[in-house]
Amino acid sequence: MQADVSRQQAWDLLCEWTKSQSLRRHALAVEAAMRAYASRLGGDPDLWGVTGLLHDLDYERYPDLNNGHPRHGIRELESGGYPPEIVRAVASHADFMGVPRESEMEKALYAVDELSGFVLACAYVRPEGLLGMTPKSVKKKLKQPSFAAAVNREDLRRGASELGVDFDEHLAVVIEALTDRRQELMSVDDEAASEAG
Repeated sequence: MQADVSRQQAWDLLCEWTKSQSLRRHALAVEAAMRAYASRLGGDPDLWGVTGLLHDLDYERYPDLNNGHPRHGIRELESGGYPPEIVRAVASHADFMGVPRESEMEKALYAVDELSGFVLACAYVRPEGLLGMTPKSVKKKLKQPSFAAAVNREDLRRGASELGVDFDEHLAVVIEALTDRRQELMSVDDEAASEAG
């Protein structure tokens, strides 16, 4: 990653554009999952992590998928000198943009995006949160159409398939990544998140 694009700068940019704690938490969860996959797939954890952190940069300001997200975020990243790999991954994570996912980083971002949110939703209804969560318990929630109803279950499975990972293994990777950052994810505040790496 370019030396002038640091994780702290990416976090500051996210906070400038995103005031919602839940959206910041989502970005941190996707960052954690992306770092985990970078380590598994031989990618650059910093590059992949920043990609996860910034993938929904403009969603709060421009939620309209027809002419808003992620177009404004893409322009902001381009004007800010972010690496083209990040810009392309952000574009490709939205199916409606018509940008095919080609690199492993792009496929990983798509695969972990919605799943990270779903796993966090599961954690909120468990007394122990992320601790002790298993792929089996997540799959049980996936079978309940009313739970996190906005999450497209087919997209979750397609993401794992595009990445070439067994779905149960994929669940385990994301659960572990989020569990490792559970204190930060279950209580996001600016100071704690800015210190995370």
